[in-house]
Amino acid sequence: MMRRLFISLAASTGALGAPALADEPSRGERQLAEILEGRVAGEPVRCLHESQRHAVQIVDRTAIVFRDGDTLWVNRPGGARMLSSGDLPVFHQYGTRICRLDRVELRDRLGGVPGPVVILDEFVPYARAGGDDNEEE
Repeated sequence: MMRRLFISLAASTGALGAPALADEPSRGERQLAEILEGRVAGEPVRCLHESQRHAVQIVDRTAIVFRDGDTLWVNRPGGARMLSSGDLPVFHQYGTRICRLDRVELRDRLGGVPGPVVILDEFVPYARAGGDDNEEE
């Protein structure tokens, strides 16, 4: 009888603790939050010009971040769970812009071995809160 009570209590405690773990942000989400700290999201756009992507950073299993001066553009592609900061993104684009639904092939940085492909979504700009209103778009 006592053993059943102990097992029942252990099971109910575990069941109560499980949702709390599921609600915790992933490591990638925490890293992205750190990158975007102090910034405010703007209206998403479908495409970025070449001049709007001076640096690219992959956030594991979460997003691709493009730097354009003081603006960060965040793209959460379909298949983001396959993103790894150890991969080199190869953009398959049409023209001088990368756009929603363009493909990004992920390659191993060391050997260049082709890996998974993700599909870009919209690009969300993040600017510093209280930043200059005269920035170019």
